[in-house]
Amino acid sequence: MTVSHDHSSETAENDIFYMKKAISMAKSAESSGEVPVGAVIVNETGLVLAEAPNSTIALSDPAAHAEILAMRRAGARLGNYRLLNMTLYVTVEPCVMCMGAVVHARLKRVVFGVRDPKWGGAGSLFDFSKKGLFNHFVETTSGVCEAECRRLLVDFFKQKRNA
Repeated sequence: MTVSHDHSSETAENDIFYMKKAISMAKSAESSGEVPVGAVIVNETGLVLAEAPNSTIALSDPAAHAEILAMRRAGARLGNYRLLNMTLYVTVEPCVMCMGAVVHARLKRVVFGVRDPKWGGAGSLFDFSKKGLFNHFVETTSGVCEAECRRLLVDFFKQKRNA
């Protein structure tokens, strides 16, 4: 006997749960004066392997985006640069640099909160997740906790402009 489960509602609930962790990382970035972006990498069993806030200013590193740092930490933890069957949760659509790294790392999925029309590499400006573009296809889901992710960015840049 085969039992079927409605994975769509379960997946949506999981996406919200892990996005809340990414939002926590984004708030950590913001409290350090960084652009509020946070990332979390989860394996296929739901184990959080790595999380990171944006740290470009603190590390004086233009590549220290939350996604890159989370991938580096997950790879170090696994002892492997391939992050097969894993999902990256990030508050903002990854830029082309980060999506390039996602493809190289062979992540299965990227889930993000808000689109980035100026830098987005997962459908807004460019689409590195497009099937057939590269030798690896990355599934994407956008709009998870979108309002909260957008509010973090809007408030951050409003404060910067008013300072």
